[in-house]
Amino acid sequence: MKAAGRSFAYLTSLVMLTVVATAALAADAGLVTKPSRYSADETIARFEAAVKGKAGAGFKVFTRIDHAAAAKEAGLAMRPRTVIVFGNPKLGTPVMIKTPLLAIDVPPKALVWEDDQGKVWLSYNSADYLYRTIYPRHGLSDVTPPKAFVNVMEEMTDYATK
Repeated sequence: MKAAGRSFAYLTSLVMLTVVATAALAADAGLVTKPSRYSADETIARFEAAVKGKAGAGFKVFTRIDHAAAAKEAGLAMRPRTVIVFGNPKLGTPVMIKTPLLAIDVPPKALVWEDDQGKVWLSYNSADYLYRTIYPRHGLSDVTPPKAFVNVMEEMTDYATK
């Protein structure tokens, strides 16, 4: 009977570990996270410069949300967590005109954050996730992300982090 109890406890632990691991993977589905060799402030500045560098292609930075600053105002401490909202109005606006609720999920965002060890990261939704998950959520056809958009995202995020 003791062996059966240990087997049950082992099996229960294994199932719980699998559930936790699966949940962690699901939370990261569609996210691209790149390590940065720069500080959070410099990574933010480099990412914004990269977006503004694509202004000729229609890209712009709309706003920045500094979660750590908001936490500080509330009397709380938080490592850097800054969301940069950016996009291309020429591309996004026509789709939002036809599908107003799409505006809850776009324009795209990038998160520059620092982990507990002081390492800086840049995270964003992949183009594939945007086009194959976000757009269909709003009734838009499941479409392949334009290669140009994928390339621009890679260029901007690489510039910010490498």
